[in-house]
Amino acid sequence: MIAYFRNANISFFISGAILLSLTNFCKAQDSLSLKSSKTNERWEVKWLSQFPKADSKNQKRDTKQQIKDFVFGRKRQDLNRPVSSLVDKQNSMWILDQENNCVFQMINNQAKIPRFIEKKNKNFASLVGICSYKDNELLFTDSYSNKIFVVNSNKKDCRILNDSLKLNQITGIAYSPLTKEIWVIETGGHMLLVLNEKGEIIKKIGSRGSAKGEFNFPTHIWIDKKGNVYVVDAMNFRVQILNKEGAVISVFGTNGDATGYFACPKGIATDSYGHIFVADALFHAVQVFDIYGNFLYRFGSQGQEEGQFWMPSGIYIDEDDKIYVADSYNSRIQVFQLITGGKK
Repeated sequence: MIAYFRNANISFFISGAILLSLTNFCKAQDSLSLKSSKTNERWEVKWLSQFPKADSKNQKRDTKQQIKDFVFGRKRQDLNRPVSSLVDKQNSMWILDQENNCVFQMINNQAKIPRFIEKKNKNFASLVGICSYKDNELLFTDSYSNKIFVVNSNKKDCRILNDSLKLNQITGIAYSPLTKEIWVIETGGHMLLVLNEKGEIIKKIGSRGSAKGEFNFPTHIWIDKKGNVYVVDAMNFRVQILNKEGAVISVFGTNGDATGYFACPKGIATDSYGHIFVADALFHAVQVFDIYGNFLYRFGSQGQEEGQFWMPSGIYIDEDDKIYVADSYNSRIQVFQLITGGKK
């Protein structure tokens, strides 16, 4: 979770994250397909596109320049360090850029900072989580100001959800249309907060620890169509799955340096088949599990080419099983497609 906060110790980054970034840390075997044990069907992940395009000035930075950018930052430009993204019902992509401290909206392959957002809120310091909300609105979090923001692009409005909330380093956020609830990760409090649509806290789940239902710096969250809640319990190096009432369904994962383990788990999402996708920043890859936590496959390796990553962060999967990965230190969003491959 250290990567989320701007006042993190820089020596830790250099000795840990950068060192691991310059090696092919993951010892796993690459595989771009999986096989269902129940239906004997196969799926594949196909690279589709990226934003910005590969010939952009944001791309093809050599390793030396990447390290300078990592330590000293980069000038504000089109896209610097995307950490989360989603695509709304109008097919518009929204991107949280933690280096630029801003929200981008991408329309027709062009990203712009909506003036109505920047005009009212110029002090975003640590953007982390974003999700769809009711009435085609969006929610996103700023872990530094500890505020939840509501964006209505049709009305050109950006407001704070319940300014009276007292929060402690909030990061991931998700909304459940089934229960009309907003689930927020309070990383500093090692718990989940469940809010109603007014932004009032109606339930608190968890405390610090390593038992089921306890958390150690949780960070990212996802809610599927059934209302099940998927939480990246980052410093316990695991994923916890809860039902819509908050009871733990299952827990899987442990720390390690090979396939099926976690080193720095971040974004999480599920596809229409129930597969669980977890981006791991230090593996430079996305790993995929079934609902029981069985490892299925992974895609990605360290690099700047198509399908490669440098410390990926957020992940989003739309209703058509398109997979959007925030390839943070390559300064881009990569888009993949999960496709069926028939029987085998």
